[in-house]
Amino acid sequence: MKKYSFRLQPVLNLREKALEDKRLEMAKVIKLLNDYQIELEALEKKYLSYKGKIEDISISNEIVNISELASYNSYMFQLEQQMKEKEITIENTRKVLKIKQNEVNEALKEVKVLDKLKETQSKKFYDAIYKKEAEEIDDIVTARYKVQEV
Repeated sequence: MKKYSFRLQPVLNLREKALEDKRLEMAKVIKLLNDYQIELEALEKKYLSYKGKIEDISISNEIVNISELASYNSYMFQLEQQMKEKEITIENTRKVLKIKQNEVNEALKEVKVLDKLKETQSKKFYDAIYKKEAEEIDDIVTARYKVQEV
């Protein structure tokens, strides 16, 4: 039996490769986003730690070192700024991720269209072959029947 060959297989291969590339790009953006979120969490922990230190100093009855409090306050302000910058970066990365997800979805649609076309053409091809084989078998059976009648 003749094997089916999809005419657009090279195009399908290219689209599958493009889809895989888009998925890899999206995975890189997801990893970057996760890294940024981990960095933000670390900054938040540092901020809360220093906030706790300031509260401990204010609660204790010991002599308050103003320069120490000022340096803590200054450092906490820097942490706040870094957290705001990291939140903006995370938001921008989420926007990029959304774009990448749309690109992956479009590439997936393109691949699915060709896969469906390949499937339908393959079915038509094999249906035609089976139909031809059935006709040949009918012809052989008819010929044998006629030979037996004579």
